[in-house]
Amino acid sequence: MNDFSAAQRSRVTMLDVAEHAKVSKASVSRFIGDDRALLSDAIAQRIEQAIAELGYRPNQMARGLKRGRTRLIGMLVADIRNPYSIAVMHGVETACRQHGYSLVVCNTDRDDEQERQHLALLRSYNIEGLIVNTLGHHRDALHELHREMPLVLVDRKVEHLESDRVGLDNPAAVAMALAHLEERGYRDVLLVSEPFDGTSSRIERVASFKAQIEQRPALRGTNIETGSELTANLKTFLDTPGPGPKALFCANGIAALASTYSLRELNCNLFEDVGLIALDDLDWYPLVGSGITALAQPTSEIGASAFECLLKRLRGDDGPLRTLDFSARLIERGSTLGVFR
Repeated sequence: MNDFSAAQRSRVTMLDVAEHAKVSKASVSRFIGDDRALLSDAIAQRIEQAIAELGYRPNQMARGLKRGRTRLIGMLVADIRNPYSIAVMHGVETACRQHGYSLVVCNTDRDDEQERQHLALLRSYNIEGLIVNTLGHHRDALHELHREMPLVLVDRKVEHLESDRVGLDNPAAVAMALAHLEERGYRDVLLVSEPFDGTSSRIERVASFKAQIEQRPALRGTNIETGSELTANLKTFLDTPGPGPKALFCANGIAALASTYSLRELNCNLFEDVGLIALDDLDWYPLVGSGITALAQPTSEIGASAFECLLKRLRGDDGPLRTLDFSARLIERGSTLGVFR
C-alpha cells in the first residue's frame, strides 16, 4: 500500500521506476510490455515492487501508438437514443472489455455531416477496427476506412461495402409475427414502420411483410410510416371495414411507442379494439395495458458477435465474409389475446 495521490502517480515516469529498481529503462519497458519473459525473476520482482511503491501508471495510449496498437475499437451509431442501439452497444462493450479492448462510441444523430466528422475523428484516434450501425451515407469514407482496418456492419447493409455483417433474420421475424397474429385470429394487419431513409433493415422488413401477406390468403395487410400523419392513418385503418379483427405490427420499438401514443389519443381500448405485436422487447412493453407481445432480438449476442467478427479479422483471418442473422424470440403478452377474450 502506498500513499501517492493520483497527481503524484501521474508524474512518475518509467525512468523513475528504473532508477528505483536499479535496472535499465529498457528492462522496465520489457516488464510492462509484451517481453516480460525475457527478464529474470529477480529483475521482474524488483521492477514490480518499484512500480507498487511509486504508484507508476503506464500511459497505455502512448504504448499502443509506439507499438502500432491502441486496443481501441470504434463504433458508429445512427441514434444513441434508440434502445436497440444502446442494447447492442452494451454487448459490444462487454465483449471488448473481456478481450482487453476499449470502445469509442460516436453518435451521428442521423445527421450526415456528423457522420462525416465522426469518421474523421475515429481515424485520428487510431482505432484498430470499426463497428457500424448507421445510415452509411458516406460510403466513400467507409470504403477508405475499410481499406485500412476491419469493419463490421450491425443490422444494416451499406451498398457495395464488402464486410462482415451481424443482425436479425428479418424475413423469419416477419413470418413469425404474421403466423402468430393469424393463429390468434387477427385478419386485418397494419405494418407501422419508421421512414426508410435508406435503412436496409426497414426496407427488408416491409418487403418481407408484403411478400408474406401474399402467401397468406386469410390476411389482408397494408403498411404506413410514423410521422405527423400517423394518428390520422391509424384512425382510417381502424374505421375501415376489413376481413376480420385488426392488429398492428410495429417494425421496431420506436414505431411501437409512436403507435401506442396514437392509439391512446384515439381513445382505443388497449388491446380490445386492436391487437399489437412489436419487434424489439423494451422495458415498458409489459406496462402498457395487458402488455405488448414482442419479438425480442438477442441484442447482447448481436453486439458480442460483431466484436468477435472484428477480433478474428484483427488476428489475421482473411476467410470469406460472414453474415450472421440471429432469430427473434416470441414473447406473448395480452396485446394479441383480445380476439379470444
